[in-house]
Amino acid sequence: MKVTRSELDDDALMRAIALGDSGALVAFIHRFQSRVHGLALRIVGDPGLAEEVTQDAFLRVWRRASTYDSRRGRVASWLLTITHHLAIDAIRLRRDLPVDPAAFLTLPIEAAEYRYQIDKSLQKQLQALPADQARPIVLVAFFGLTAKEIADREGIPLGTAKTRLRRGLARMRQSLRDSATLA
Repeated sequence: MKVTRSELDDDALMRAIALGDSGALVAFIHRFQSRVHGLALRIVGDPGLAEEVTQDAFLRVWRRASTYDSRRGRVASWLLTITHHLAIDAIRLRRDLPVDPAAFLTLPIEAAEYRYQIDKSLQKQLQALPADQARPIVLVAFFGLTAKEIADREGIPLGTAKTRLRRGLARMRQSLRDSATLA
């Protein structure tokens, strides 16, 4: 009895792709397309951009299949990590839709949860922080900016940006501890 590509396990499919089997790539795409596109869409929030990220992820698999090492993790984990990195890079490169982090903090919780897939307690914690501490956290966590990029954007010294991040995160951490103690 002959085994079809769609019946191969993930590792065998990767080995076939590494050998240049385009049919194995097609089977691989069918197997993982919805998960990859779903992750990309959750991160970038734009269906068109998510489609580009999805295509780039599968192209990267095709080109780098020989670098996959099953001893380091599962195929799905490797693929979703690639997708995550590509999606974050896409957000960083996409400067045509400037977003004010202060606007994020004032969105109704339902809208923020839909767009950024965060929970209500996290948004409430961010809203409780002083704006100069909340803004850098939002810029790092949701827009992938570095401390240097935040300093440039805010027109403040790098050390100040780092201090605001550290203090904001410390306040959120303490607030989480306090709420866990009360529960």
